Amino acid sequence: MKLLVTGASGLLGSKIVKFASQAGHNVLSGYFNHPPKNGEPLRLDLKDFNSILSTIEQAKPDIIIHCAALTDVDTCEINRDLAKTINADGTKFVAKAANNIGAFLVFISTDYVFDGLKGNYTEEDEPKPVNFYGYSKLLGEKAVADNTKDYLIARVSVIYGDTPASGKTNFALWLIKNLQAKKEVKILVDQFSSPTLNTNAAEMLLETCEKRLNGIYHMAGASRISRYDFAINLSEKLNLDTSLIKQARTEEMQWKAPRPKDSSLNILKAQNTLKTKPMRLNEALIRLKEELNFDSRNNN
Repeated sequence: MKLLVTGASGLLGSKIVKFASQAGHNVLSGYFNHPPKNGEPLRLDLKDFNSILSTIEQAKPDIIIHCAALTDVDTCEINRDLAKTINADGTKFVAKAANNIGAFLVFISTDYVFDGLKGNYTEEDEPKPVNFYGYSKLLGEKAVADNTKDYLIARVSVIYGDTPASGKTNFALWLIKNLQAKKEVKILVDQFSSPTLNTNAAEMLLETCEKRLNGIYHMAGASRISRYDFAINLSEKLNLDTSLIKQARTEEMQWKAPRPKDSSLNILKAQNTLKTKPMRLNEALIRLKEELNFDSRNNN
């Protein structure tokens, strides 16, 4: 199949491109600032709506996985126009283009569409975002549903992985770097999520493309856990110094945007439907350790 992945230089997009290319698919790697390492590069500007339509319609992919987004939560809160333009309006035109050429569209959304008051959110729970990032992604979900018929909305949570992407690190790599440098880190004990290994998410998403599943699916990790406990588990798995990890609470954070306290996702629908299952944290960390080729020499 001919597959277009937007945000192909990102943490999730780059892994999807890698696996799809290895599987023998014709992969177009959509990017804006950071040319991707794999696939056929295709520059896309989500702020240029006419260009989105013309570029995608000329490329004629069978499937589009739309990973590209403005994901910095505080930036979205400060610059709401930019967040809406990229995450909602840009997505609308990706959906229009997909509909025009009859492509199956997978839109990557987020656990931050929920308010975090109860956790373990199912696909049927009503989204109520508490920050503009979550609101802009919810607008993106609605734009997909309103502008194309053949689509999947996949919600993920705190994606982490073995390599920096698009010039950015991720929580796992940030933690490892600081602990290796013997620096203390303050991690939240009162914010819960469903941390998602990018490898696991990419494999699940490619399976959904092959099956052309429709609707909304939560494709996150299978473990609800606090940021602090996630950090402890990761450092123990890699034999790093857990004494450097200090507890913190959300009221100590000087954020521009509020965060949901418990945005963990219920993954039973994906678990019951997919051959590739959402990983529990211990299994995911074992795989991350293998991908990092991490051993005791890394601690010196």
